[in-house]
Amino acid sequence: MHVNLPEKRYYSIGEVAKAFDVNPSLLRFWEKEFKEIQPKKKDSGTRKYTLDDVANIQKIYYLLKEKGLTIEGTKKQLKLKNLSEDNNLAVIQKLEALKSKLEQLRENL
Repeated sequence: MHVNLPEKRYYSIGEVAKAFDVNPSLLRFWEKEFKEIQPKKKDSGTRKYTLDDVANIQKIYYLLKEKGLTIEGTKKQLKLKNLSEDNNLAVIQKLEALKSKLEQLRENL
């Protein structure tokens, strides 16, 4: 699903709901269910969603609406994805350290 939102720093709940063709109440529900959605709130309670929030909503929407997973299944998938991304970061850091050592060895030859 491609989300059609103008490029800006913050989005209102109405803009995000319209982009995903869902009710704002669904977004408020998802906010309670998924820790990945953390919109900023003004003192008045108005929610302001960032691009990261929108990206997380897009993942959740895909898993729930398009793949047909349950809320619990979606939570598990998001957790697995986060663990996978953390593992990828660790591997990249190890490879960069190895590359640095190899470059030092090459310089000493």
